[in-house]
Amino acid sequence: MSGGLVLAIDQGTSSTKCLVVDDRGAVVGHAQAPLSVTTPQPGWVQQDGNEIWDSVRGAVANALNTIPQDRITSVGFSTQRESCIIWDRRSGEALTPVLSWQDQRTEAICARLRTNGAAATVRCKSGLPLDPMFSAAKARWLLDNLTAGQARAKAGDVCIGTIDAFLLSRFGSEAVVEAGNASRTQLFDVVTARWDEELLSIFDVPLAALPRVTASKGPFPSVKGLAPLRDGTPVGAVLADSHAALFAHGAFAPGPVKATHGTGASVMGLVDRATVRDGNAGAPGVCLTLAWELDSPVLAFEGNIRSAGSTLVWTAQLLGISTKELAELAATVGAPSGVHIVPAFGGLGAPWWDANAIATISGLSFGPSRAPLARAALDSIAHQIADTTDAVRAGGATIDCLLVDGGPTRNPQLMQFEADMVGVPVERPAVAELSAMGAAHLAGLSSGLFTWDGLRRLDRGSERFMPRMETEARAKERAAWLRAVAGSRGLPIKEAANDPVSTSRGI
Repeated sequence: MSGGLVLAIDQGTSSTKCLVVDDRGAVVGHAQAPLSVTTPQPGWVQQDGNEIWDSVRGAVANALNTIPQDRITSVGFSTQRESCIIWDRRSGEALTPVLSWQDQRTEAICARLRTNGAAATVRCKSGLPLDPMFSAAKARWLLDNLTAGQARAKAGDVCIGTIDAFLLSRFGSEAVVEAGNASRTQLFDVVTARWDEELLSIFDVPLAALPRVTASKGPFPSVKGLAPLRDGTPVGAVLADSHAALFAHGAFAPGPVKATHGTGASVMGLVDRATVRDGNAGAPGVCLTLAWELDSPVLAFEGNIRSAGSTLVWTAQLLGISTKELAELAATVGAPSGVHIVPAFGGLGAPWWDANAIATISGLSFGPSRAPLARAALDSIAHQIADTTDAVRAGGATIDCLLVDGGPTRNPQLMQFEADMVGVPVERPAVAELSAMGAAHLAGLSSGLFTWDGLRRLDRGSERFMPRMETEARAKERAAWLRAVAGSRGLPIKEAANDPVSTSRGI
């Protein structure tokens, strides 16, 4: 093995992963460091910023354990997105917990802003619904609960930002945030690609406390303090995790749609900028976001699903088995049994955006229930993805294929059911860590290790699952799911089943 390498650091909710990638796109080094998540109150989900930084250091050290550090030509970061933290601008030390993207403590702030009529402006400018998932309300809550928070923010003594900005600040340079991550804050005009004064005013967040926005390929501060990696190694790419996965799939034009399966799920595809009007991607219940910025900003639609892999973990714990045993149990059920789990543990995300929805299990009988419950947990992921793709189609977009990644996609039963519910081929690449790989591809592009033509021609070793379910059977299964969703949302069941788009919140 000779030649240059890139190091990709994927900082996620449950762990930090590192990949070392060569000029053929092959993984030659790998490491992972676990992370804890705490829930001090119902609906509160937070992490420790210093623990996140330590996990990055540990994963880097292990990934480079047997690799000469002078061969690393560039570093790429992929990071969890809407999670928000305040840190000291001079020292880089965390001053608050990280409020996770899953955290719901800011619902009261969002409700108050909706009552005041701010929802339409937030949606129009940011491309996102007024929902606790996004960073702006979290920033407001953190400022309100930090001693002299507003005064320190206005003076520029503290910095508020997403995980990418926090990690880059540890390198001791000017605070910067990558444009795609900035677009997830609700403080950023997604069409003009800059911080927006009206949005800042709505959430009462001072501009002086925000990082400077930069493109996805930088310039970024160089690495410092990630031994054995040499100080001064350039950072050639930063991408939000879901955006990085889209990049790794090679989805560089509209048509293919990516579905990342993790704790939650993200359904994303590029859009033609000419069709975008005032932060509207054209599909009810679907967000507009900035995928990445290279020579110019590239826009995408996205549906965010709050519970995917976490539903499998929850159901396995309920049944007293492992997630591996859950998959084996689900495989004994050859067809949907009529049991549905609607995993609205913190409300429902796209395309419903209903914070008041509650988690439900329906369709149980006196017969054996363990295997149907296991199958229902898997099926809930496919149905939620189909909810979003149906909304995208309702907006006039065409979906050519579904490109999948993430841990749950290793399950062939789930992949086949997704192909049946979405109604297009599902393609699963050989590499599971797509977010890290996307960061590696862009970092390699920045350093000259890769070319655009090379990335387009790259053999991703995808396995394809074709739809097999008849149209009538699919429609019947989807209608049964929508009735279960209606029950979760407290809506008339017939109305929701007949027209899912009209019963979304229409963000």
